[in-house]
Amino acid sequence: MKPLSQTKSSLPKQSLEGTLERITFQNNETGYSVARLIPRGKRYEVTIVGNLAGVNAGESLRLQGWWINHPQYGRQFEFSSYTVQLPATIEGIRKYLGSGLIKGIGPVTANRIVNHFGIKTLSVIEDSPQLLKEVEGVGEVRTSWIVKAWEEQKQIKEIMVFLQGHGISTGLAVKIFKQYQDSAIQIVSTDPYRLAKDIFGIGFKTADTIAHQMGLSSHSPTRLQAGLLHTLRTLSEEGHCYATQAQLTAEANKLLEVGEPIIQEQLEVLISQKEVVAEDTAIYLPPFLYAEQGVASKLHQIQLASQDRLKHFLSVDWQKMFTWLDHQDAIRFTDQQRTAIQMALTQKISILTGGPGTGKSTITSGIIRLLRANGGSVVLAAPTGRAAKRLGEATGLEAKTIHRLLEYNPLATTPFTRDHHNPLDADLIIIDEMSMVDILLMYHLLNAIEVGSHLLFVGDDDQLPSVGPGNVLRDLITSETIAVTRLDTIFRQPEGSLIIVNAHRINHGEMPLFSKNAQDFFLFPEEDPQKAADWVIDLVTQRIPNRFHYNPQEDIQVLSPMHRGAAGVRELNQRLQALLNPPTPGKPEIVLGHHTIRQGDRVMQIRNNYERRVFNGDLGRVILVNLEDHMVTVEFDSHLVDYDFSEMDELIHAYAASIHKAQGSEFPVVVIPLLTQHYRMLQRNLLYTGVTRARRVAVLVGSKKAIYIAVKNDRVTQRNTRLAERLKDSQLEKTKKEDRV
Repeated sequence: MKPLSQTKSSLPKQSLEGTLERITFQNNETGYSVARLIPRGKRYEVTIVGNLAGVNAGESLRLQGWWINHPQYGRQFEFSSYTVQLPATIEGIRKYLGSGLIKGIGPVTANRIVNHFGIKTLSVIEDSPQLLKEVEGVGEVRTSWIVKAWEEQKQIKEIMVFLQGHGISTGLAVKIFKQYQDSAIQIVSTDPYRLAKDIFGIGFKTADTIAHQMGLSSHSPTRLQAGLLHTLRTLSEEGHCYATQAQLTAEANKLLEVGEPIIQEQLEVLISQKEVVAEDTAIYLPPFLYAEQGVASKLHQIQLASQDRLKHFLSVDWQKMFTWLDHQDAIRFTDQQRTAIQMALTQKISILTGGPGTGKSTITSGIIRLLRANGGSVVLAAPTGRAAKRLGEATGLEAKTIHRLLEYNPLATTPFTRDHHNPLDADLIIIDEMSMVDILLMYHLLNAIEVGSHLLFVGDDDQLPSVGPGNVLRDLITSETIAVTRLDTIFRQPEGSLIIVNAHRINHGEMPLFSKNAQDFFLFPEEDPQKAADWVIDLVTQRIPNRFHYNPQEDIQVLSPMHRGAAGVRELNQRLQALLNPPTPGKPEIVLGHHTIRQGDRVMQIRNNYERRVFNGDLGRVILVNLEDHMVTVEFDSHLVDYDFSEMDELIHAYAASIHKAQGSEFPVVVIPLLTQHYRMLQRNLLYTGVTRARRVAVLVGSKKAIYIAVKNDRVTQRNTRLAERLKDSQLEKTKKEDRV
């Protein structure tokens, strides 16, 4: 938080010159920084505070501002502007080059270069870079890196001078340069709202601030249209496929503050330009409308098609089939389970839904065994790598992520190799964890399905819906146009286990059971958020490892309903990182604003990156931080992904995560803080989803009152989707045609 200061108008503005020693804090969004500076001719350090974007340790600064006495932090220099000069001393040059500024030069290489060239080092890099090859360890390749990075830095500094007063951080300036290259300043000057559309990490408000400071009117059509599109995208990020006109104009006006009639005029312009599509009162971004229409149409085609690759199952002796299956699996399937098996093999499209322990995996395995015994082929997929791995373990067959199944290639003109021109060749396609599938992924999946194939969707519709737009599984069930088996009998329940029992109690609106003799489900009562957070830290780092011998780095996952607050995701991540992966000599790290990514950290991807084949919610481990090459390598389920330092805002720490982000994952141990301060998020499906992430131990930390509120709140946040409606309309049209015949 920016410090309170004396009234600056009563103080004379002063200059301060010196060498930047280090940045101790920087807000990645605004560039606001707290740093230490050695004044020229002095040996001591002073604190400087202000917007310090695009500056590196070792550079010489000339600051304009005021000396103030902060009530908590003491004397410091609060600056309003600054200019940057290259370092003029050998030590300054050494610190400057070794700060990670230039890709290809780390502290070791910087020492070698400065020891070789001394005070002339920067002149050599600027005017005679070929001489760098005289230095040990700096060959042809590294020299070319250094030359390229030096040129980029000069251009980036020009951009930073331009953006200095607009709250753009160093990291975002690098992204702007990488996106637009030499056109960066021109694009930012003429259409700053492109930044919000083109560059991850720059939002509408940042772009709007830049536009305002460049003199763009608050009533400018460019601004209003950009605000409308931003509002619609924001609603899609909350899970909506569309917004009503009234909802869109009201939400956009909160952002734009110009009045709804003016916004409505610009909405009409966007509709005429086909930037958005109006379907009566619903306003869609085009991809979501086409996806909904396409999903409904393809499901309808599959159901109506005369082709049926499993047609022979319509005439088999099912009693004989089940007798054979009972002997093969050494279990006797119940009538409901038999119905589900028969349904999957005789209905073109079917759904199998139910909570944990109700036999979804057993039924799926029975379907596959019966299918393959009769010469049928099957493919298995799930939305995430972890879910696919579990599906494969449960069935004994290979299971892929949906993207891998569809042979995703981000460099191709049509990124999904499997589509209607090149469909999947299988009699039965089984998709697990369907609650995680959003409308766009569903569209691409169905686009690769032959109309003669059978589809089985498996999932738990009582869990939270997908992170992306839509509520596909629930809409399919709600439409009542697809055959559904809902499992409600618990079969898998180890003796003394309460996890599955309590998951079902929560789902039925009943308080979970807490027993002194419990083996796998515990409550640590605490009302105070700070004390609850202390309990979480102690449980993860001490109590659970000591009692159950689980590895806190590998086996224990904290899931919180909220991001903010003492028991929120952000605060818990900082505390857990400090204890589970503390800084040690020789362990490289990169400081990103107010948090640090360190080798060994547990991290999560927070956006879909199709080029790297990592997706929102994927969990990984940082296995390498390369300070010289500006690269971080993360391992996601044996898949190695490299990130440039400027791309690190795609990752967050994952010692603690939101419950929503944990969908499709299971962990040996889950710890969930649940407090009344989380009131806005206390919903039954959220608690149910959190508890069902635990495979062996579930621990709640918080108050019974908060648990009671969550259990009794069965209100499911409604998403704007029309898939169920479209499916019903398709079914109605089919019925009308049959009646006419």
